[in-house]
Amino acid sequence: MNDDRNHSSLLVPPSTQDWMQGVLSAKVVLVMYGDYQDSRSADVYKLIQGIKRELSASLGENYVCLIFRHFLQAQIHPHAQRAAQAAAAAAAQGQFWLMHDTLFAHQQNLENGYLVEYANDLGLDIPQFLKDLPKQVHSDRINEDIEGGIHSGVTTAPALFINENRYTGHWNTTELMAAMIAASY
Repeated sequence: MNDDRNHSSLLVPPSTQDWMQGVLSAKVVLVMYGDYQDSRSADVYKLIQGIKRELSASLGENYVCLIFRHFLQAQIHPHAQRAAQAAAAAAAQGQFWLMHDTLFAHQQNLENGYLVEYANDLGLDIPQFLKDLPKQVHSDRINEDIEGGIHSGVTTAPALFINENRYTGHWNTTELMAAMIAASY
């Protein structure tokens, strides 16, 4: 795990090709590497969402941009790959973040039948979703995220970069918010 801190900066910069909430010109751009079946990834995502809401309310809507990149740990999370593909298939229909939130909320139920149920609940075109789900193009995109993470020194999820610098502090509201505010100056 010490390898995880070898790189202190993000080697694949944020771009419009990323899945993002916010704008790249935000004062704080967070890049989170996560795994839908990993409970720590879900906890960190919830933590970030709370901080993002608080900072947006006090400092403006475009203060924080959140980017999510996949970093699957398939050896310990057998459903992570399929869940990531479901998020990418939902993205093809403009619903990445709704599926993303659903997958984190239902981490214990990521088998294929549940993924279709979630897609249906989100109002996705199910025949298209079922056609897109196994597409190699989504796997390529997911693998690009993983490779970019590895090049930036990520060895496990979750991992977070604030304005392209690795966050190595504690996963709590006080420290993470302080790091985000400090990075904006």
